[in-house]
Amino acid sequence: MPQPSVQTSPIIPKPRGGRAHYATWGFIVLCVFALYHMEQSWNHAAENITFYFTALQIGALLRGVCNFVEEIWHVQSRHRSSWWRVVVACLSPSLRCHALLLLVSICAYIALFGETGLQLFLNLILVCLCQLLSFAFGLQSPSAVEMSEICEKNNCNVAHGLAWSYYVGYLKLVLPRLKDLISEFNRANNNLLKCKETWKLHILLPMSCEIYDDLQKADSHIQYWKDLPALQLDRAGTKWRSYKQSIYTILGEDKKLNYCIVEYAPPLQSLYAMSQDESAAFGREDRLEQAQLFCRTLGEILQRSKECAGCYRLIVYEESGDSDSHFLSKEILKHIRQQHLEEYTMCEGNHESSTFLSTEPNILISDSELPGPLRSDGF
Repeated sequence: MPQPSVQTSPIIPKPRGGRAHYATWGFIVLCVFALYHMEQSWNHAAENITFYFTALQIGALLRGVCNFVEEIWHVQSRHRSSWWRVVVACLSPSLRCHALLLLVSICAYIALFGETGLQLFLNLILVCLCQLLSFAFGLQSPSAVEMSEICEKNNCNVAHGLAWSYYVGYLKLVLPRLKDLISEFNRANNNLLKCKETWKLHILLPMSCEIYDDLQKADSHIQYWKDLPALQLDRAGTKWRSYKQSIYTILGEDKKLNYCIVEYAPPLQSLYAMSQDESAAFGREDRLEQAQLFCRTLGEILQRSKECAGCYRLIVYEESGDSDSHFLSKEILKHIRQQHLEEYTMCEGNHESSTFLSTEPNILISDSELPGPLRSDGF
């Protein structure tokens, strides 16, 4: 069975798992174990836990209230004049849970420790002051890892939109028709593209996002040869919009020419342009992270697409650190060789010796009118 045309490269990060959640429970067990062996008063521990838990609920509600003060100026433009949308947007999805837990915590604090009136009010004011100071100095802002995880889980990354746009607007249209276009090309060009294992669109995905409009400038061993027949479709008001792919000759170290349908993924060019524009506030590290996520998201989309199966090859790579001017051609040829090894079908004309049903059958006609034996050894 053919292997999937997605590179399992260590360059591409895997989705985050639940290890942080497991680690949290592990530390909870350690804390309980430490409290048990320190022989601390459980009444004192319960008092502190209740107090801190109350502080956390107050902090969540205060953060939402502070955000609400800003959002009331954007009710029409951002929330379609709905005040309920403002409330839902400013307070966490677990608003009712926070309010309920706050009420339970305050009741438990009063019931356990008998603090009422002025003392309880003073403690709540101190909690609010601590939480507000924490917000004011940005001490509770999510870390870069947390922000990345939130964006990945909610599909809010730039890379996610670019990958889906590239798939829906181009690959989903072109890939299902690619093999028909190659067959049409072969009929007009003496069956040049013989090896069906490489009847794929080879998509170059450099992690640097540096893309050449002319592949020959990237590597002189890669030369433009011809275009496949153009696919023409009516798209977004444009009649007969043309989509075409280019065939390149790639010179190997053995001086043999290899034919390959190859092109860059244009969305990476957009990421590079964003990183060069100051107004985009998009740095080099952001570009690398989004490029990695783009490759992963595109691979996941294509793996789920039955109509695109077997019609593409993602070539993810990092540019060589040395001065190898033919790095790209070697990388493409490496993938072509891998496709020959991964597939079970055999290329036409790839072997000098004939194989079973590999040549036209010869019709043998006997000069004798008598029936001859079926066996060729004379018996």
